[in-house]
Amino acid sequence: MAEETLLTDDFLRQLINVGEVDILVGLPTHNNAKTVEPVIQAIQAGILKCFPRERAVIINADGGSQDGTPELVVGASIDDLRKDDVRRVSKVYALRTLHSISTRYARNPEPGTALRTILAAADLLRAKACVVVSPDSTTMEPDWLQRLVRPIYDDNFDLVSPIYRRQKFEGVLMRNLLYPMTRAVYGYGIREPYASEFAISGRLATDFLANETWNDDSGRSGAEICLTVAAITGKYRVCQTFLGTKAQPDRSASDLVDAMRRTVGTLYWSLGSNFPLWSTITGSQPVPTLGTQSEVTLESIQVDRKRLQEMFATGVAELEPVFRSILSASTLAELQRIATLAENEFNYPADVWAKTVFEFAASYHKSVINRDHIIQALVPLYRGRTLSFVLANRDGSGEEIERNVESLCGEFERLKPYLLEVWADRK
Repeated sequence: MAEETLLTDDFLRQLINVGEVDILVGLPTHNNAKTVEPVIQAIQAGILKCFPRERAVIINADGGSQDGTPELVVGASIDDLRKDDVRRVSKVYALRTLHSISTRYARNPEPGTALRTILAAADLLRAKACVVVSPDSTTMEPDWLQRLVRPIYDDNFDLVSPIYRRQKFEGVLMRNLLYPMTRAVYGYGIREPYASEFAISGRLATDFLANETWNDDSGRSGAEICLTVAAITGKYRVCQTFLGTKAQPDRSASDLVDAMRRTVGTLYWSLGSNFPLWSTITGSQPVPTLGTQSEVTLESIQVDRKRLQEMFATGVAELEPVFRSILSASTLAELQRIATLAENEFNYPADVWAKTVFEFAASYHKSVINRDHIIQALVPLYRGRTLSFVLANRDGSGEEIERNVESLCGEFERLKPYLLEVWADRK
């Protein structure tokens, strides 16, 4: 989709009326009427408190909502904030008009197209900083805006990625696969390579619009990870900042496959074109991090351990023919052994998990079978790793959980030569 088609005549007229801005806040939505109002209020309050003199605009890229979400976004006014809230967040009122624009980019939600629409608007309006916020982030505070934008404004960073406070068993996919894999492959310790809140410089927004990501379905579906990878491989300045507690939207179990496609599938896809760069990287370097609060709270969500184990064991048994085309004989044999363990003995070791993830990556690159089937086949194995993570950390402190995550990252880095080996050998 050409950039011009994202800017409809009506949308373009509204953007021209706004003129150039300092800060653009992008809000991709699809049927978020139940959650979007407190998010809009937090954005407005953040601008009042932290950026009263900057020219700002809120851009809602909507994917065909049928519940009135766009109307709620454009209808929200700073005047709707309670006077006590305004006094609390700022001693001065905004000196400039805060514009709020909504555009419908498609009849169905397409996260990559939503992001591209927001970036196209940021490019046209020459925004100094572009912030993207999830409409599900009901725990967002006004200060989040400052924590995301200030590193771009004050220190010339190009990408500001978040760190959230999570309950101990939330974010398992991020902590057990996306973070360790991204860190080992690309050499940067970014905790949230697929972020729902982040900020980028105008320079990176413009450059990423020209990225080849948009020419491939995999890249478009997980454009956020592609943006992170582009920032790393393009030598842009990257940092991360602590925001606070992350709201967890209600998700059905079936959403896991879609989440794996958008995140793991896209990360695997990125490896192909970037092989000359990541194949020469050894170890990793820390990313400048702002804020020192703990990432983990000891409150935990309920996890059905028996169900996780059943889905893992069933998957290993029923998908054996598929696994034979994806995994090495030794890794498959190890998974079959783990599948026979009782819950009190269950352990999916870090090294076996890292090899599993790497072998899937190599098989995805070679398309040994349909790529979507490869991602689906990884799901039951991920459930087994989730069970192992829960059992290992059920009595652990926040610090102990953090050490375990770092130890897993170390295994991924140590075994990166194995990734290069199977990448070359996999047929």
